[in-house]
Amino acid sequence: MKRSMYAGRVRTQDIGSQITLKGWVARRRDLGGLIFIDLRDREGIMQLVVNPEQVTSEVMEKAESLRSEFVIEVTGLVQGREQANDKIATGRVELQVNDLTILNTAKTTPFEIKDDAEMTDESRLRYRYLDLRRPSMLNNLKLRAKVTHSVRNYLDELEFIDVETPMLTKSTPEGARDYLVPSRVSQGHFYALPQSPQITKQLLMNAGFDRYYQIVKCFRDEDLRGDRQPEFTQIDLETSFLDDREIQDITEGLLARVMKEVKGLDLPLPLPRMTYDDAMNNYGTDKPDTRFEMLLQDLTETVKGVDFKVFSEAPAVKAIVVKNAADKYSRKDIDKLTEVAKQYGAKGLAWIKFLGGEITGPVAKFLADIAADLTIHLQLVDNDLVLFVADSLEVVNTTLGALRTRIAKDLDLIDQSQFNFLWVVDWPMFEWSEEEGRYMSAHHPFTLPTQKTAHELEGGCLSKVRAVAYDIVLNGYELGGGSLRINQKDLQERMLEALGFTPESAYEQFGFLLEAMDYGFPPHGGLAIGLDRFVMILAGEDNIREVIAFPKNNKASDPMTQAPSLVADKQLEELALKVESHD
Repeated sequence: MKRSMYAGRVRTQDIGSQITLKGWVARRRDLGGLIFIDLRDREGIMQLVVNPEQVTSEVMEKAESLRSEFVIEVTGLVQGREQANDKIATGRVELQVNDLTILNTAKTTPFEIKDDAEMTDESRLRYRYLDLRRPSMLNNLKLRAKVTHSVRNYLDELEFIDVETPMLTKSTPEGARDYLVPSRVSQGHFYALPQSPQITKQLLMNAGFDRYYQIVKCFRDEDLRGDRQPEFTQIDLETSFLDDREIQDITEGLLARVMKEVKGLDLPLPLPRMTYDDAMNNYGTDKPDTRFEMLLQDLTETVKGVDFKVFSEAPAVKAIVVKNAADKYSRKDIDKLTEVAKQYGAKGLAWIKFLGGEITGPVAKFLADIAADLTIHLQLVDNDLVLFVADSLEVVNTTLGALRTRIAKDLDLIDQSQFNFLWVVDWPMFEWSEEEGRYMSAHHPFTLPTQKTAHELEGGCLSKVRAVAYDIVLNGYELGGGSLRINQKDLQERMLEALGFTPESAYEQFGFLLEAMDYGFPPHGGLAIGLDRFVMILAGEDNIREVIAFPKNNKASDPMTQAPSLVADKQLEELALKVESHD
């Protein structure tokens, strides 16, 4: 029989209606001859009542045999509940069953299908199809669908064209490691799964599409953490003939539309803007969380004359003031923070407490002569804790930025109801890679350098080159990033040369793009937003696995399907591949 509606959508206006529902048994209770069944589907739970006086013995027998997660079909009369349950949307109605069909039975599940059930992450992923039955997971994926629906509507209204780009592409040496796919037809050759559709979307601009978008799957073989997966989805945009501020305006409109339609919140526009240098100097990170204060404060000049070489001879000395926290952190607690600092390259962590108008702590004696200056400079009040790091500027910023976030979480200083967006602009074009021993693209090698710094590409100082690039940050996460792109061949060749490409290697890797620049390539730029990360933040989750239907674990494997897996020797032979053991 055809289902009348979702069980979770039955309301008081349906009282008196004869309806058919289908779903899973969440719970069955036998009470004095009556059998109560909680029926669950994707929209919620509905209470069913099976009365032996109103059904056949066959229906009663079926009802008595039900167990959790049996799949059933029921028909009956909607009636008001004598005892309302306002904790659920259907809590004022119930279904008086007159017919019941068991569509399928179920074994006992490895964990209860409820939000507060105890289960391991491995078990959740091993039985992901069961985990997804839980209301919180269903709601997260419905939220994700609302976001993508809102995004598509907004971009369609602005006449962006949705275009699919290839999944089997050419491997490029810049950025994270590629996932490679061997070719059977061209043996010894490999495709790469795209880390992003960067080059193909630029070529769409050369083709005259003017405004492109795609909600696209991308792949990166990199170390995993809570906000990363080997395969992820991004909202990808590219435009022609717009400058960086115009692209940012379109993006802000997109974010405002999503926040209004998905969260019911009005996003104040324009969004705040912060330079990369200010973000690093004040927050210690290029993705600052502005929901709380505790800014980094530069004391390099203030401590130059102190009799403490760790401070006086350090390239940079900075501090953060943890307000009203001196009594919250014991020496043992600070030792734990010191271990965190060492993880980010710091040699140690100095500290003082401001108590009764005086500074105390292990380094207080070295700072006695400048105590008054410190008090004024740091605006200290009673019970403040001050943490110092002395090292290179990069280590100081990174370490204190990490401690700032750690402490804010420990002390519950963050308003979780806030959504603080901001732009980080004026980025360096290059960043030094210790692993590679050379400068790498901070974004990608197709980013347009600013006119004022482009001359540094030839024999100048690459660290001085700035990019027309911009990142959108939300609550301490990089939500997305973009830039204007290079559209002139000579500048693109200069950029690749600066990155260490010879003319031959540049054409081997990017010859098709360079050739395209001979045929009227328009000025263009774009942006990509991480959909998984965006939905994760909107859902209030800490891990993007919670908003992806079938994610990988922290080893980039799938406990459910056992991917990646070995393949048959015949498949390897067809690909001219041989697997060697590295044991």
